[in-house]
Amino acid sequence: MKGNIFFITAVASLGGLLFGYDTAVISGAVSAMEDYFLFSLEGNATEAAVAVFQFKITLTVCVVFILLLFSSFLLKFFSRTKAYLLIASIVVIGGIIYYNQFLSLPNVLSENLRNSILGFMVSSALVGCIIGASLGDNIANSIGRRNGLLLSSLLFVISACGSAYPDGVSFLHLDTLTLFIIYRIIGGIGVGVASMLAPLYIAEMAPAKIRGKLVSCNQFAIVTGMLVVYFVNYFIVKGQPLEWINTYGWRYMFLSETIPAILFFLFLIFVPKTPRFQVMKGNENEAVKVLEDLNKSSEVPKILADIKASFKVKKAPWLSYGWAVVIIGILLSVFQQFVGINVVLYYAPEIFKGMGMETDASMLQTIIVGVINMLFTILAIFTVDNFGRKRLMLIGSIFMAISMIGLGSLLNAQQTGLSALICMLLYIAAFAMSWGPITWVLLAEIFPNKIKGVMAVAVAVQWLANLLVSWTFPMMNNNTRLNELFNHGFAYWVYGFMAVLSGYFIWKFVPETKGKTLEEMEGLWQPKLEVESQNQQS
Repeated sequence: MKGNIFFITAVASLGGLLFGYDTAVISGAVSAMEDYFLFSLEGNATEAAVAVFQFKITLTVCVVFILLLFSSFLLKFFSRTKAYLLIASIVVIGGIIYYNQFLSLPNVLSENLRNSILGFMVSSALVGCIIGASLGDNIANSIGRRNGLLLSSLLFVISACGSAYPDGVSFLHLDTLTLFIIYRIIGGIGVGVASMLAPLYIAEMAPAKIRGKLVSCNQFAIVTGMLVVYFVNYFIVKGQPLEWINTYGWRYMFLSETIPAILFFLFLIFVPKTPRFQVMKGNENEAVKVLEDLNKSSEVPKILADIKASFKVKKAPWLSYGWAVVIIGILLSVFQQFVGINVVLYYAPEIFKGMGMETDASMLQTIIVGVINMLFTILAIFTVDNFGRKRLMLIGSIFMAISMIGLGSLLNAQQTGLSALICMLLYIAAFAMSWGPITWVLLAEIFPNKIKGVMAVAVAVQWLANLLVSWTFPMMNNNTRLNELFNHGFAYWVYGFMAVLSGYFIWKFVPETKGKTLEEMEGLWQPKLEVESQNQQS
């Protein structure tokens, strides 16, 4: 084993670290953003009307893009006639609802609209994630895995600077609220690209014997990035008055991302392109050089032959194995988000403030959340092959349901002390040991090689579910009527109920993949054509 691979893995894993850093940096800035961008509009009806109007345009553009992306998926599942009918139905019905419930409303900053804008500001990066993930395959095959990561590092820098100072450079007469959302979407594109290309780069560079462990470093880097940014946010606000945090502190939080992003760019210059990409582009000699640097010389010819053979594998229609595997893959992604994990990761300081903690204390508690998340993710990596995927997922669902329903009940009873914190930490530990990393393991295992492209649908749905959950949390948590009835407990009961459903789903429908080869996994999903053939014979 040659040491270069560990340096290469560490560099690529910075993409995962920035993934975690960019998605979690927002957590420390939510209150300041609400004060700077939204509360400042309440005394100025003219500026508020302009901000609401531009928000409507921005959101509409995002909705149209997401609709186009999922329309492309429908065209791969159904015949053109059925797909176009479905798309037309969605556009007509959805368009009527969207216009009547949102676009036609007056440009007035009501409580519900303010909560909606805040939720979208926090979750807007996820729109970029959907874009980046959908473009990831094209980027990987056109400019390469390494160059794609270089591009993502530049997007991280642009997003960090722009999000910190959206009022610095104005263009197209856009207000600072709209510019902030645009810069966050740019960062999200970087996350989407890095989330796909970083593990792909490591997998294509790593020797087969340690590929699994090295690829898992990317997941470890993601939770490490979250923990790092929790520390950064804490030290930025520690001891500072609220006025300073709302004016300057939140800017420094976003700007801090430029440091790991620039380091990521510089280190990437010194790592090679992957052998698979080199062979794809006809640069076989360059591929051999990289393989010889990372493997024993005697193994290189076989590895090179395997790479060439992999390009000959024919893809099958996405429904070749029926709907079951597709629906299971999509629901795994949906439930991973609907149990509410990213609400905790994005809004943790606000949740702790809602429990009566001061700013410094809430940031410190968020660090504890990050530590628990990292430690139990590591534990999951080392236990998933011993305990099995299904058992860990089911146990995780049970404890997430208990902790979320318990937290909602405590908040409803206005008991926000140590018991509420324990529920929160139990939830994080349960997710980190189960639905966090193991969902990705199952998605990688359940789809047969001939229809691996369906995984793109599952990943896109996962980002969309993340967006919906993160966006709607402020609408539930800050709603005056719901708080009068349930005192901030309602949202957590919703996530607890979703955890119950996720457990039932795992128990009844998801197969155990522990110890099975990818070929054995294909046997679980009898090809649709074989079923049709048997029906015809009978």
